[in-house]
Amino acid sequence: QVQLVESGGGLVQPGGSLRLSCVASGSIASIHAIAWYRQAPGKQRELVATIISDGSNNYADSVKGRFTISRDNAKNTVYLQMNSLKPEDTAVYYCNAVARTYSSSYRNYWGAGTLVTVSS
Repeated sequence: QVQLVESGGGLVQPGGSLRLSCVASGSIASIHAIAWYRQAPGKQRELVATIISDGSNNYADSVKGRFTISRDNAKNTVYLQMNSLKPEDTAVYYCNAVARTYSSSYRNYWGAGTLVTVSS
């Protein structure tokens, strides 16, 4: 199994910054990609940013230029640096990994989420 634990959410004023962390643990043999999704109240979950094992990444248009996804392979941790936050960024942010363990093929794994609230 692979466990994902997010942290770093909280209340921030518009224009402020937050950095989310996602730590992966368990019997991890390989991680193909890790992504951040978010779900605002009453809305569908949407993809925010992805980082692939080759280092490439991509972003939703709504966060390009404001959010940066990065990783520390040694710590099995992925970060989401969020700058110039807007009220519409308010959501629960989820970490997702496509990974395989020593006893299973590639699967999707999800964290429990961390709440980001952007409000004055």
